[in-house]
Amino acid sequence: MVHTIKKIGVFTSGGDSPGMNAAIRSVVRACAFHNIECVGIYRGYEGMIEGDFKSMDARSVKGIINKGGTVLKSARSKEFRTVEGRQKAYEKLKEAGIDAFVVIGGDGSFTGAMIFSQEFGIPVMGIPGTIDNDIFGTTHTLGYDTALNTVVEAIDKIRDTASSHNRLFFIEVMGRDVGHIALNVGIGAGAEEILIPEEDLGLDRLLESLRRSKQSGKSSSIVVVAEGDKTGKNVFELKDYVEANMTEYEVRVSVLGHMQRGGSPSCFDRVLASRMGVKAIESLITGKNNCMVGLNNDIMTLTPLDQAVKGKSKINMELLRVSDIMSI
Repeated sequence: MVHTIKKIGVFTSGGDSPGMNAAIRSVVRACAFHNIECVGIYRGYEGMIEGDFKSMDARSVKGIINKGGTVLKSARSKEFRTVEGRQKAYEKLKEAGIDAFVVIGGDGSFTGAMIFSQEFGIPVMGIPGTIDNDIFGTTHTLGYDTALNTVVEAIDKIRDTASSHNRLFFIEVMGRDVGHIALNVGIGAGAEEILIPEEDLGLDRLLESLRRSKQSGKSSSIVVVAEGDKTGKNVFELKDYVEANMTEYEVRVSVLGHMQRGGSPSCFDRVLASRMGVKAIESLITGKNNCMVGLNNDIMTLTPLDQAVKGKSKINMELLRVSDIMSI
C-alpha cells in the first residue's frame, strides 16, 4: 500500500551549485500543483535538527530561478552524523508533520538521507547538485553546465594575456577526484594540455608535449589542471618543474577556485532543475523512495541512493581522444 504523502520538506546540503534555487522552485511548485504542502528546511541537516522550517507556496519561490547559490542556505552538520542527532531531526520532522523530503546535494548529503530513511522509514528523494558532475546515475548534475561556461569564459580572458606575453599558464579548475570539468573546458577553450586524475600524464610527458607545442610554432600555451590531478604535488609544483626545465617559458598559475561555483545558472541547468524537481515529487507521490533523480539519454530516471553514492561516474574516453587530436 502506498503511504499518502501530505507534506514534503525540501533542503539543500553540502556545497552550493548554480541551479539549486531553480530546483527548490520546481519542488515547491510541483507540490502546489499536486495539492501537497511544502516546507523549506533551512541550512540542510543542521536546520532539520533545529527545526528551522518555513512553509513555502508557489509564490514564495518567485524570482529565484535565475539566482546562483541557495535561498535555503547550506551547512555541514557534524551532529547529524550521530544517532542522537538524527533522532532529533526525526522528532522535528514529526512535529512539523513532514512525511517525506527532497534533498538537493552531493554524495555526502545522499549518504545522510539514505541512513536516515533506513532508520526512520521516511521516504526520501535526491536531486544531484554539484558542479563536479561526480555522481553515478546521471550524465549531468545541477551546476555542472554553468560551471563549464564560467570556466571557459575565464580561460578565454586568460588566453588574451598568455598570447600577449608569450606565457604558459597553468589553470587549476575544480572537480575533486574527477576530471569532467577539466576535460570539457580544456577542449572548449582550446587548451594545449589537459591534466586529469583519471589519466596520469607524468612530468616527462608533460614537458615533451610542451616542447612539441613550442616547436610547432605556438608562442603561448594553456594547460588546464583538475584539482585532483596527480602529475605533481600541486599546480605550483608543476609551474616550478616546467620553469626549471623549460627556461624559454615564463610560467604563471591561475587557480579559479570558488568563482566556478557561483553565478546565474545556464538555461540548461534551469531546465534540468525544473525537470528534476517535478520528477522527484511525482516519484514520491507514486510510492518511490530512497532514489536519486538523474538525466540519462535526455530522459529522467531514478537510481537507488546506495548505487548513486557507491558508483563512480566515468570520464568520456572519446573526449580524451579528441583532446589529444586537438592539441596537435
